Amino acid sequence: MTRVDFYLLAERSAGDRYLLGCRLTKKAFAQGHQVFLNATDRTEAEKLDRLLWTFRQQSFIPHGLVSTADPALTPVLIGWDNQMPEVKEDVLINLSPEVPAFFSRFDRVLEPIDGQPQVREGARARYRFYRDRGYPLQYHEIKL
Repeated sequence: MTRVDFYLLAERSAGDRYLLGCRLTKKAFAQGHQVFLNATDRTEAEKLDRLLWTFRQQSFIPHGLVSTADPALTPVLIGWDNQMPEVKEDVLINLSPEVPAFFSRFDRVLEPIDGQPQVREGARARYRFYRDRGYPLQYHEIKL
């Protein structure tokens, strides 16, 4: 069964959920996981693509957009608009306000949350969705 982890940025943390998503991606990639980042739309996906190149100077995470990267050669893919990813169902990082239709195909779902009221409200709704369906939930407070 898919495990769902919510990562909530502490109130006075620097950065936002996109930066947190990049940090979670780096950690998962370093542990040998395949990662799929789920964005709301193409604009957000392109923002994540740029951020993965720049968020940390000494960091290299091979990644690409689903529409242009070869899934067999790219361990970190970025998709949007509920695209069904053709990836190993390992780690899904959800930056969309909705529960992805395909989330249960993955071993783990990571939900990065920042202090924006609409982001937190969406996270609460997703938490209830997962909880009401019996998925194992974890909560982590993160300080950046």
